[in-house]
Amino acid sequence: MGTMEGLKEGQPFENGCTAFGKKSIACIGDELKALKEEELTGFIEKYEGDTREGVRKLVKRAGALYDKYQKELERIERMSEYERRYGELEFICGIDEAGRGPLAGPVYAAAVILDKNRRILYVNDSKALSPAKREELYDEIMEKAVSVGVGFCDSKRIDEINILQATYEAMRMAIQNLTKKPDILLNDAVRIPLVDIRQVPIIKGDAKSVSIAAASIIAKVSRDRVMEEYAGLYPEYDFSGNKGYGTARHIEALRKYGPCPIHRRSFIGGIEGIS
Repeated sequence: MGTMEGLKEGQPFENGCTAFGKKSIACIGDELKALKEEELTGFIEKYEGDTREGVRKLVKRAGALYDKYQKELERIERMSEYERRYGELEFICGIDEAGRGPLAGPVYAAAVILDKNRRILYVNDSKALSPAKREELYDEIMEKAVSVGVGFCDSKRIDEINILQATYEAMRMAIQNLTKKPDILLNDAVRIPLVDIRQVPIIKGDAKSVSIAAASIIAKVSRDRVMEEYAGLYPEYDFSGNKGYGTARHIEALRKYGPCPIHRRSFIGGIEGIS
């Protein structure tokens, strides 16, 4: 075992953390790890006068984390432009879908009414997030949102009515599954037919509206979880890896094994070598 900075070798720590009236660097590091982002300034003020090299590094790290936090607050503020624009309305609902393009599996849609008083950081277009971050944000959105509705159409229905109409149907189902009726819908690019609620289509809305971005995360995670289940039923198509999209490995498997029950026949008919 090496010696701790500021202590003689073998000198015990009182209560496992302090000696000579000072908290150990390891314990200060643990304190930093446990902090919420909004508490970082207090940590910096508390330890910026400590001259130990290890503590100075921790204070510098806290400063970098706080700068990142401030930039994220600014980004979320920019993504809340439409929510502010319609802020006089009580229930602002974001709508988005996942799975319009794959060769297999359902299309999913989500409707999310965020709580104006409970901020969720790092929400973004689901495609810009790692799978782990999407899962983390999914749980936070489900916990903090006023209401979340999810809808879907399976591959058979997609083949019956086409992918655009199936997407609209999934979106209407998501709206119907909300526990609160929205005052306005912020949609990612589309206007949903047969809906008697005011709609605002926003081009690239999942990158411009925090409500739409939240819906994109819910839709994406919901669909990915279903595709993971299908991967267990049809392992030869690598649905766990491709989520039904037309990767080279997926198409190779289609040519070798033919389509399975969740393939969209209207999508694969033009692929050479697949009957």
